[in-house]
Order: sequence, then structure tokens, then C-alpha cells
Amino acid sequence: MTIDPLPQVDLSAANTLGVPSTAAWCAELTDPGDLPALVRWASAQGMAIRALGGGSNLVLNEQVSGLTIKVAIRGKTRVETESDRQRWRIGAGESWHQTVVDLVLQGGSGIENLALIPGTVGAAPVQNIGAYGVELADCLYRVEAYDILEERWRYFTREACQFGYRDSVFKQLENRFIITAVELELNRTFMPQLSYGPLQALAAKPDLTAQDVMETVIEIRQSRLPDPDHLPNAGSFFKNPVISTEQYQALLVRHDDLVVYEQPEGWKLAAGWLIDQCGLRGQSNEDGVGCYERQALVLVNPKRAAASSILDWQIHVQDAVFERFQVLLEPEPRFWT
Repeated sequence: MTIDPLPQVDLSAANTLGVPSTAAWCAELTDPGDLPALVRWASAQGMAIRALGGGSNLVLNEQVSGLTIKVAIRGKTRVETESDRQRWRIGAGESWHQTVVDLVLQGGSGIENLALIPGTVGAAPVQNIGAYGVELADCLYRVEAYDILEERWRYFTREACQFGYRDSVFKQLENRFIITAVELELNRTFMPQLSYGPLQALAAKPDLTAQDVMETVIEIRQSRLPDPDHLPNAGSFFKNPVISTEQYQALLVRHDDLVVYEQPEGWKLAAGWLIDQCGLRGQSNEDGVGCYERQALVLVNPKRAAASSILDWQIHVQDAVFERFQVLLEPEPRFWT
């Protein structure tokens, strides 16, 4: 093993919520070849293993047990293929947003709607990140990961990833796989996805390009969402709930201004709108944890409060929404203990 895990490593700057946290043991992984030895080391100590990317979708406990592996594997490589699509192999430690920018500028499309989503490439499949009508699943070819349980390398096709709404096999079997690389397939012919809100106006733009869409998405997100470097946050904290037709019809009787999108499996409600209706936008608890003033769906932590305060506010929001709408909001971030 060419890297040695270090004890009691501060993770406060390694999570976008700014939660004070310390890893019992931590190692930074830049070479995938070091991973098997790290896994054996942790196994010999009887330690659990967790992979940490950009820390953008996590709520960390004050003390994180086991071995935390900070994935910092770099590299972007064009893969030769007979397909009529571009294929790229991206190191799991690369910035997701910078990867979107780089690949769009290389003539790829299908990924432009996912610009400015925080975090690393390796974390993207875990949540099946998505925005403005596009999900990672739409452009993923396969995922390379190390299976901690079986101590072997595995490759997951799009189907094997078992993608769902902010869900995947990597989330369902949390801490079993450490993602080391992601392969993306992009369109050479630009086919814009403009179905969501402000993007619809771009349909009238002559000679529209993927770069145009990407730049518009960046402008929208910057106007609505806080920069975690200046205001600690985890982005959208709750999933947009999907309800049945019966639930939808019952809600519509009492809320004729309901914001909803029809889906194959039911009706997707706008979680931010539900929270807004409860008067929680811009509100916070005594520790400063609360809903962002410009977007109620975003939970902010300006005073860098502990995980317990994050959880308290989460429950407060869930209770308020359930009392008013009888809909239970599910958090997007994972909680580490």
C-alpha cells in the first residue's frame, strides 16, 4: 500500500454543508491501484469503509467511524468506439460541473442540462443526479467500481446501475462499492431537452447549441441557488414526491394552484412549492439552519451547525408539509454516522 490512512482527519471543509466532522481514519485515493490494499487494511482492523467525493450530498456526523476514502482520481480520456456517439472515461474525483463544461466544448451534447451541479463525477451515479428534464442515466455508458464485499473490480452497465429517481444500486447497497471511473456517451447531433420552465424560451433561438443551453442553465442556477463556498448548503435537500392519481385529485380539490408534473408512474409534486406554501422559505432555527430565501427546497447552514440541527430542521419541514398536504418529503442527502 503506497498510502497510509491518517487518524482523526477534519472533514469540516470536505462537505458543502460545512458540518463540523472528523473522520476516525481517512486516506486520499489518487491511484485506483491502491484501493485493494486499503480495503484489506480496513478489513483487518474491522472497519467499515466509506467513499467521499465532493461532500455535496451528505450530512456528516460529528465523528465518522471507520475508514473514509477521499476519492481524488483524475483524468478525462476519449474512448475510441464504432458508435455514432462520443464516449468519455472520467476519473471519479473530477469535478462534475467542469466535466460538463469540458465535454460540451468538445462537441458533446446530452449533458448540458446538468451543468453547475456540485460534487464529483464518482458521486453522480449514486444519486442519479438530474436537472431540467435530464438525468445522468440518459448519458451513462458504464461505471467502474471496486466491490468491497467481494474484493474485485466490477463494471456496471446503465441497466445494472438500477437507476431510479435519485436512486441507484450504489445507494441501495451503500458502502459496498467504491466508484473509480464513469464512462459517458454523448450525442454528436444536438437534440435539446427544453421542456422545463425557463429553458422553453430557448426553443425560439436560431442556431441553438448545447453550449447555449449549458450557459442558460448556469445562469438560472446561479440566480436561484447559493454558492456553497459562501453559504454552506447541500443543494436541493428533498426529493420531489411522486403521488398517485387519487392523491393528486384529492389535493387538487383543496389546492387548485398545485404545481405538478405528470409522470409515467404518477404525478410529481414540486417539493419547493410545498415548502413555500408552509411559509418556511427564508425561515430558520436558532442554529441558523433553514430554507434558503430564494429557493425553499435548499437547506442552508450559515453558522456551520452540527448534524443534529440539520436533522431537527429536516423533521420540522417534513412535519409542516405533511400537516398541510399529507405528503411526506424524503431527503436527498445521505446521513453518515
